[in-house]
Amino acid sequence: MPRPISERRLGAAIPSRFFKPAGIPARDLAEVVLGFDEAEALRLADLEGLYQEAAARSMGVSRQTFGRIVESARRKAADAILNGKALRIEGGEISIREQGEIPMKIAVPSREGLVDEHFGHCKEFLIYGVEGSGAKAALKSEPAIPSLEGCGCKSGVASILAKAGVTHLVAGNMGEGAVRVLAAQGIAVVRGASGRAEEVALAFARGALADSGVGCAGHGEAGHECQH
Repeated sequence: MPRPISERRLGAAIPSRFFKPAGIPARDLAEVVLGFDEAEALRLADLEGLYQEAAARSMGVSRQTFGRIVESARRKAADAILNGKALRIEGGEISIREQGEIPMKIAVPSREGLVDEHFGHCKEFLIYGVEGSGAKAALKSEPAIPSLEGCGCKSGVASILAKAGVTHLVAGNMGEGAVRVLAAQGIAVVRGASGRAEEVALAFARGALADSGVGCAGHGEAGHECQH
């Protein structure tokens, strides 16, 4: 017997929708049905720009399963658009992810317990699980992750942090290239931090620290080699 399809998690409810070519009655059109899970896969991969591994974690499925879902979704969307068919979004074995269902886990690029000024050249990433929320949030230290050789945005460390469950990275300086790579792994970035790593992680967990929006000079520019 085939294995039952497990529920796929959605970040938020997707409304049922119906699209069709203009000027043609719906009764005269062939119809393509896009499941809610397929619509979520398109949102994560093509709108949010997540790598398939990160998108799969968000939906609670394997990378291979996500790959099949998004491939089917893209084929259906192309069929409807290019062949002039109606497209209906509905159905599928899904559940809506509750707020807080994915626990916050913070990584801080660090050297000697302090926030390292440059994300790509830190000694290690200190990892903190967050328990509770708001002013009562507390940290639980987890094993540190050693930094990799090379520029942070090209070293592959974003994937390692994501696999460890990291949801946020609190850093000093970071270029836009690294921010994009981390975002594609489902990791939100907070820049402008300084001081002791544990203190800034706690400040962020309690809502007292926000992203400065200031990138590291030179990153993201053509020809930049990330050597500083």
